Amino acid sequence: MAQYVYTMNRVGKIVPPKKQILKDISLSFFPGAKIGVLGLNGSGKSTLLRIMAGVDTDIIGEARPQPGINIGYLPQEPQLDPAKDVRGNVEEGVQEATDALAGLEKVYADYAEPDADFDALAKEQARLEDIIQATDAHNLDHKLEVAADALRLPPWDADVTTLSGGERRRVALCRLLLSNPDMLLLDEPTNHLDLEMRHALTLALQSYEGALVVISHDRHLLRNTVDEFYLVADGAVKEFEGDLKDYQLWLKNFNRVPTDSGEKVGGLEVPVIEKIIEPVAVAEVLSAAEKKLQRQQSADARKQLAPLTKKSNQLENKIEKFQVQLSEIEFSLADADLYLDTNKTILKEKLSLQAEIKKLISENEEQWFDIQQQIEQFNC
Repeated sequence: MAQYVYTMNRVGKIVPPKKQILKDISLSFFPGAKIGVLGLNGSGKSTLLRIMAGVDTDIIGEARPQPGINIGYLPQEPQLDPAKDVRGNVEEGVQEATDALAGLEKVYADYAEPDADFDALAKEQARLEDIIQATDAHNLDHKLEVAADALRLPPWDADVTTLSGGERRRVALCRLLLSNPDMLLLDEPTNHLDLEMRHALTLALQSYEGALVVISHDRHLLRNTVDEFYLVADGAVKEFEGDLKDYQLWLKNFNRVPTDSGEKVGGLEVPVIEKIIEPVAVAEVLSAAEKKLQRQQSADARKQLAPLTKKSNQLENKIEKFQVQLSEIEFSLADADLYLDTNKTILKEKLSLQAEIKKLISENEEQWFDIQQQIEQFNC
């Protein structure tokens, strides 16, 4: 059995004067879990995410990620550092990589000191180089440019205090996704985003391999990114045996008057489909078992699609890099001096490199087209 990435043990939250928002919550999350959080406004959904993110620590019980797990959290109103421009805020997401690059430069400089401890410096150099390799820090500028273009960020030097709500959220999302978290906690991530950016975020979350817990009113996002739902109601958090259509029925039932027998219609045992006098709606709703099977099938399809999408993105990045190299070589080949007899060897090397890069581009494009066909089969 896979180890849990996050556990909550009998967690409760009380706010002044003595209002209990959450009580006795015990949950465990597997790696790669995709969970949507449902519930009425004010039921404690955002409080749950703040606790999981470690932002709210004034709680009863225990809530903690497993050691070494990196938690990424996007609140409803993400905060940016007003003292930094757009790039400065985004770079906070890759702080480990930028610190490693700066640290390595310092190590190189320290080697020249008269009293340099070469053994200690070599050890630190190896540690920093491991970080740089793991984070692909040497390609950091390219990674930042690709992310900025994908999320349509404002200019790097823009003052974040002048940004619109949508621009601020895109900067915060970019910073968060670049931090490469093992678990994402998203509270209304599509707020202030236009339709194009909502679609882009949905695609990004579909290819995300870590655990995801999301609160959202965006039904398209939920349908296409989560595999199961948890319902927050009456201070409890429990698995919701149904889909978004069932949740609509639950909302209709929630405020109904109790029956003559004293039975309360609502709570965590709903949707009570047979209590609703809407034959058409009832006929459209599948059984809980059938819907669980549907969700599992959707989850399986997404899991199969995720590595294909990841490979497709990797190939696109490789092709882009090769095309940049090819442009540089072809630019150098336009130099008339290169064709002088004295430069025959250099010309031959450049032409050979040009042919090799064209071959690599062709091979990677063929792989990319093959993968696109496989992805299209999933979407049919």
